[in-house]
Amino acid sequence: MKALQYRAIGGRPELVEIDKPVPAPGQVLLKVTAAGACHSDEFIMGASAEDYYFKPLPLTLGHEVAGTVEQLGDGVTGLELGESVIVYGPWGCGRCYACASGEEQNCEQGMRAPGIFSDGGMAEYMLVDDARHLVSIGELDPVANVSLTDAALTPYRAIKSALPRLTPGTTAVVIGSGGLGHVAIQLLKALTVSTVVVLDVAEDKLEFARSVGADHAFLSNPDAIQSVKDITRGLGADAVFDFVGIQPTADLAAGLIRTAGSIVVVGVAKGAVPIGQTTVPLDVNGRAINWGSRTELMEVVELAKRGAISIHTERYTLDEATQAYDNLHAGKVRGRAIIVP
Repeated sequence: MKALQYRAIGGRPELVEIDKPVPAPGQVLLKVTAAGACHSDEFIMGASAEDYYFKPLPLTLGHEVAGTVEQLGDGVTGLELGESVIVYGPWGCGRCYACASGEEQNCEQGMRAPGIFSDGGMAEYMLVDDARHLVSIGELDPVANVSLTDAALTPYRAIKSALPRLTPGTTAVVIGSGGLGHVAIQLLKALTVSTVVVLDVAEDKLEFARSVGADHAFLSNPDAIQSVKDITRGLGADAVFDFVGIQPTADLAAGLIRTAGSIVVVGVAKGAVPIGQTTVPLDVNGRAINWGSRTELMEVVELAKRGAISIHTERYTLDEATQAYDNLHAGKVRGRAIIVP
């Protein structure tokens, strides 16, 4: 079968032929209907040999996966052949306290996420380790909704963590309106009545943010701090969600936040917000988000079924997958690049 793999440190993904997998007892074989390309994949492929701690190469990419059930390993029950599902990505041990709570992304044994720590779904077929990691999507279009598993799940968890702060009359700032950020805008509009402000680096990105619900959109630079204060009576934002995660956006988040506000860092990079008595306003709390829980993925699917969120997608065939990653690397993808085998 065809698969897109990262094969050498410092290289780019390659389309190769590998054996079609066979499910062992307890496993499920999916025929892949869609797989999302993510900036996290670029982070993995950008790691040096010293910093690379993911699955030993070669690695089949793809941690956002949708498919139909092709074959059940011995002992698997509760699934029907041909059923349309999406894959919950943070695979844990299933036995520790976190996993028993559905919080497998925080597994005490460490997670084995496909496309990161095990082979993923950027291929014609994919093995899933356990039926509990599959969520039925019914009549939802798998190509349009495959990225619910990360591009929606991760911002959903980020926003849920700040909901107690986002009461009527508050202001939320989203830094970065890309694959996750444009979903965060919609989630904020669906879950709160807060004013939603978006910061990004180009006018076309700001226009995109407005098209999915942003109330205000400003260029992401130091002037944005005053722009946000001008619409918040000089107080600043009640919550800031940083979907970029580099140091300039972390510094921006620290300058935007008001007393007792919440800063949530989602972007995978090395930026950091120093939280202390003299570095940010008092009573500010900060959090770095790690994906989301199985139950939260089910909640996200329900939001999609009700039409509350819609992910902007660009579609590529598996033969075009390397071009999708080149476009992602160059910042040319609006929303999510989806590979359709």
